[in-house]
Amino acid sequence: MPYAVAPRRRRLLGLACAALASASLGVSLAACASETFPFIPDHYTFSREQVQTAVGRKFPYRRTVSQLFEVALTNPVVGFEPGQNRVTVHVDAHVESPFLQQPVDGAFLLSSRLEYDDASHAVVLRSPSVERVDVSGEARAYRQQIEAAGALAASQWLDGYPLYTFKPDQLQFAGVNFEPGTITILTNGIRVQIVEK
Repeated sequence: MPYAVAPRRRRLLGLACAALASASLGVSLAACASETFPFIPDHYTFSREQVQTAVGRKFPYRRTVSQLFEVALTNPVVGFEPGQNRVTVHVDAHVESPFLQQPVDGAFLLSSRLEYDDASHAVVLRSPSVERVDVSGEARAYRQQIEAAGALAASQWLDGYPLYTFKPDQLQFAGVNFEPGTITILTNGIRVQIVEK
């Protein structure tokens, strides 16, 4: 009889240890997955070159605004404003209008904040605006209208434009779902925090 009890106790003890080990392993996996699991980084960083390539796909751009201005935007150059946590895009602008005796060449400086769009799993430009308009000659008299045309074009054309789309395997591991958190503009790139959903 003692021999029957001992194996049974050993078996129960073994099962208890296995259950405890499984429970602690489950806890540590969840903890690692949300903070330190090596296959899921706690952030992604996108370089200026990556952002430049993404924005460049949207150009050249040409649009008639309010049936008064024909606006063509080319040659985008991406910049970062860490202090304002915004991305800038400097573009060459070509503007034609019945109000102008001849077409005008100038430049726009566009600025946008970034946001994660859950539906598309993408980091997108949000609420872009025109920060500066550089025009010369007779176009200066219509600077306000040109700026308004540029702002309307930017909002219709760039708002919601994806800079980076996450693949499913970048936001899921071991049954744990993740999502982008805080988006920070750096001097040379964009840092997107990854947090447990």
